Amino acid sequence: MAAVTTSTERSLNKLAIVGVLIITMIFLAPIYWIASTAFKPRNLATTIPPTVVFQPEISPFVKLFTKRSQLRTAPTPEQYAAAPWWERLVFDGGEKVVRSGRGEVQWSGYPSRFMNSLIVAITSTILAVGMGTFTAYGFSRFKIKGEQDLLFFILSTRMLPPVVVAIPMFLMYRVVGLNDTHWGLIILYTAFNLSFSVWLMKGFMDEIPREYEEAALVDGYTRMEAFFKIVLPEAATGIAATAVFCFITAWNEYAFALIMTNRRAQTAPPFIPSQVGSGLPDWTVIAAGTFLFLLPVAIFTFLLRKHLLRGMSFGAIRK
Repeated sequence: MAAVTTSTERSLNKLAIVGVLIITMIFLAPIYWIASTAFKPRNLATTIPPTVVFQPEISPFVKLFTKRSQLRTAPTPEQYAAAPWWERLVFDGGEKVVRSGRGEVQWSGYPSRFMNSLIVAITSTILAVGMGTFTAYGFSRFKIKGEQDLLFFILSTRMLPPVVVAIPMFLMYRVVGLNDTHWGLIILYTAFNLSFSVWLMKGFMDEIPREYEEAALVDGYTRMEAFFKIVLPEAATGIAATAVFCFITAWNEYAFALIMTNRRAQTAPPFIPSQVGSGLPDWTVIAAGTFLFLLPVAIFTFLLRKHLLRGMSFGAIRK
């Protein structure tokens, strides 16, 4: 009987592994498709059936970082030979790099939009996690009248999707002059992530024994000294996990960035779809921009991957 049970368990384990592999492949398929399209020649991006084996090239990335126009007349052999190697890739695609009257290359807006995404996402994450940590500590360690009602009110700020409040926020921002500014987006993303930060960090704060602080207070520490020297190091795992989720949300946000920004503070998500190229949409350029946009959040999540499992197991999820 024991042998039959063991055999059944092994079969179930194998089926579970196969199921996990299938689900993983389904979720990774879009990422592979984006990455492969980013290195495809333009004429192979929309072939039916799809082209899987091809000679990779970096011309989509060159086009992503430069302004281009349709090539009406082919360049002369002298012009082609005198052009930099990366500009020849644009020539080969039937386009030319736009230059100023002094011959300077006109770069696209992608680098500035990418930098805007970094500034807004990093700053809003620091603010949301910092304020969320202090707020969660207060709810965890002190008796607050109407605590459950206050926590529910904080959570209620996440009940409406961003697109619902985008228009009212746009009108208010226009009055106070925060449209198309970095601080305008930072305030919105911080407010949007703060409720999640508070609820997740409260769970981590509840896991830290109060006796640690009480011992520190007996030894002469102030409440703030006990918080920074005792509680904060113990909550480092929760802070890291919360930071990952807040950063991903701010990094990928589209609705606010589309409506609230136009040029100066525009982030990468609304800018990437606008890179349709001249004539037919150039999906390779869009894929190249998306591929580069995925790298920072993938690297950040990979570096803090050890903290994510606990972040999903404790705190607001468990509560």
